[in-house]
Amino acid sequence: MLNCWCSATRTRFCAATSAGSGTSQQTRCGSPRWHGSSPAGARLAKENPLWGHRRIHGELAKLGITVAPSTVWQILHAAGIDPAPCRAGPTWRQFLAAQAAGILAVDFLHVDTVLLKRLYVLVFIEHGTRRMHLGGVTEHPTGEWTVQQARNLALALGERFEDIRFLLRDRGSTFTASFDAVFQATGTRIPRTAVQAPRMNATCERLVGTLRRDLLDRVLILSEQHLRAVLTEYQAHYNTARPHQGIAQRLPDDELDAAPATVTDVDSQQIRRKAVLGGLINEYAYAA
Repeated sequence: MLNCWCSATRTRFCAATSAGSGTSQQTRCGSPRWHGSSPAGARLAKENPLWGHRRIHGELAKLGITVAPSTVWQILHAAGIDPAPCRAGPTWRQFLAAQAAGILAVDFLHVDTVLLKRLYVLVFIEHGTRRMHLGGVTEHPTGEWTVQQARNLALALGERFEDIRFLLRDRGSTFTASFDAVFQATGTRIPRTAVQAPRMNATCERLVGTLRRDLLDRVLILSEQHLRAVLTEYQAHYNTARPHQGIAQRLPDDELDAAPATVTDVDSQQIRRKAVLGGLINEYAYAA
């Protein structure tokens, strides 16, 4: 026989129990009343962000408030309070947004030539400005080669290299301790992304995707020298003529405090086209 305990059956059982006891007080069925402990539990969680629901349960018990640990968890969940220690700090997305001005990301991508030779490209991108930096192109990316590209970047950036607070990279073997030391010398911290978690380095991954869609998937690469020349020309276009959604459709080389240009009479202005990479990409600007 099936044991059916529906809401109507429970209600009749509670009414019969109350009538049989000879008391006028109605017996409560269902979940116990925990609303009295709700403000106290939520307050303890907000004032102590490292306390989990079991630690809060112990503190409530010390105060004479008798609730189950699972009830404390329900209180925190109903109040929209995340489990400890998640509520102790910002999310990864919030961290990237708050620290964008001081974050530099780095990653590798590979390109196959028409002769089926695989080449590797090291690229850097600044989160705050979306400015791209071509690290180098090689057939054999070693730890020593990667360290040299980091030194070259430090020389190219000059004093701005000291403004880098975080270097975001993956756990590839080519990123050695010597590579990290180039950045750590100026106080840069190096958070590494989790294994198989490309979204943690999403800005650099989007740069790689843009390089493939705009350029690499549309050009037959002949050699290492050819790839380097093509990427160098595209980098100039990317930094000086390509608007980016992440920075409100500005250009990476624009001044951050510069007001965007406005044109009131578009019909009276002549727009000129400039072909880049042999006409593969077009740039547009008003004629002088």
